Amino acid sequence: MSVQTATLRIAPTTTSIPQRAGWRGWIALAVLMLPVLLASVDHTALNFALPQIALQLQPTSLQQLWMVDVYPLVLAGMLVTMGVLGDRFGRRRMLLIGATGFAAISALAAFAPSAGWLIAARAGMGVFGAVLMPATLSLIRGIFADRNQRRLAIAVWAAAFSAGGALGPVVGGFLLAHYSWGSVFLIAVPVLVPLLVLAPFLIPESRDPDPGRIDIPSILLSMATMVSVVYAVKEVAIEGVTSVDLGLFALGLALGALFVRRQLRSPQPLFDVRLFTVGVFTGALLVNLLSVVAFMGFEFFIAQHLQLVLGMSALESAFVLLPGVLAMMVAGLVIVPVSRRVSPRVLLPATLAVAAVGYALIAFVARDHALALPVIASVLIGTGIGMTETVSNELALSAAPAAKAGAASAVSETAYEVGAVLGTTILGGILTALYRAGLEPPAGIPQDAAAHASDTLAGAVHAAEQLGGPIGDALWHAATSAFDSGVTVTAVIGAVVVVLAALVAAVTLGRSRASHRK
Repeated sequence: MSVQTATLRIAPTTTSIPQRAGWRGWIALAVLMLPVLLASVDHTALNFALPQIALQLQPTSLQQLWMVDVYPLVLAGMLVTMGVLGDRFGRRRMLLIGATGFAAISALAAFAPSAGWLIAARAGMGVFGAVLMPATLSLIRGIFADRNQRRLAIAVWAAAFSAGGALGPVVGGFLLAHYSWGSVFLIAVPVLVPLLVLAPFLIPESRDPDPGRIDIPSILLSMATMVSVVYAVKEVAIEGVTSVDLGLFALGLALGALFVRRQLRSPQPLFDVRLFTVGVFTGALLVNLLSVVAFMGFEFFIAQHLQLVLGMSALESAFVLLPGVLAMMVAGLVIVPVSRRVSPRVLLPATLAVAAVGYALIAFVARDHALALPVIASVLIGTGIGMTETVSNELALSAAPAAKAGAASAVSETAYEVGAVLGTTILGGILTALYRAGLEPPAGIPQDAAAHASDTLAGAVHAAEQLGGPIGDALWHAATSAFDSGVTVTAVIGAVVVVLAALVAAVTLGRSRASHRK
């Protein structure tokens, strides 16, 4: 027990100086950014391709939903398992397996003859994405032993995620303007081929020197826990709370409790849950999760505001939000030298305060439809969240033992995926409920139009266009007014979430004061 406890220390006393990475390390980092960019581009580009996919494959509404949802569901369910397997079998090996599988399945998705085929391909992409993504972050831990270099490398990793999110609509729009919808999947092949060629020469293999046995029951419990919880949360976001969803959520919690119990009793656990007793590790994960909840909630309603209230196209709204994405990337890099000198218990509340100001500004969108407000708010939120993500990811990865870098990376990325789901579910659900409660359809509109308008803002805008004339204008004004009133309240709640993350950082990251300069 004493040996195991020692492995969880954050800053073990040592006189050795970590070797700094040379030029090969930075080229290796550039190669590792290829799958990171691809994963973030893929998600946003798919949303652009859905209308063309729907026209050609004629999916049902349920199938269209699963085309989008099956990938993050499978990804979240398998991240921890694949991260642990990377620690055992080799992180570079898992990277190459993941890249090969992801490219092959993406090619199959590009030529899917039916909706069912495409859903199955998206599920396969989720499997190989879960193999691929933890390896990218955990290999950074092995390549950059020097913590100052590692901070910068993780900032680049986070910036690549942000860049992919910004490039997704642009790349998707270009491909769909010149090629068929399959091109948004086929692009994975030329992106990942350089990785498969260069990684064996540039990226050193790393693994846990004492991985223990493979625990199949723990693997199954881990996957079942995450799939049950994430699926239940996503269903609540779409259909509202039902007894089935509550039961599934409770089942996930029960399976999670069994997983934790099994890990605590095992002499060689699949994942050492005692890591969560390390304040810096748990605190950094919570800050990561809450900041993603706030950011994804912002993206949920700002896109609707730009497209449905201000009447922009999806591509135009993407360009409007581009300054915020660029601010997120730059802020994540700029914060690196600052994080060497300032304790995270001081630094993270300060970065989160910037995001909170952005949320406060969003509350005024309902009163003023000037384009400058969402642009300034997106820059403030992007700056605050970008700095926070870089620091919190580096803290979580550095707090875990080097031998468990794959598992720690997987847990960090799982926190991101769960935060994204919760952001849409909680903040998006609150906004939807406020919209429905505040909408008062004008008298004289048909019953079916009123029903569509009461469901979503998009339904109201479509119904208003169909009705036309003064009654259509009246419905549009009533719907956008109800939506903007909901945004005001939701923005305040988002600011509260950011403040909560700042409090978590101030309370849990105090012990890292002595190690933040290492």
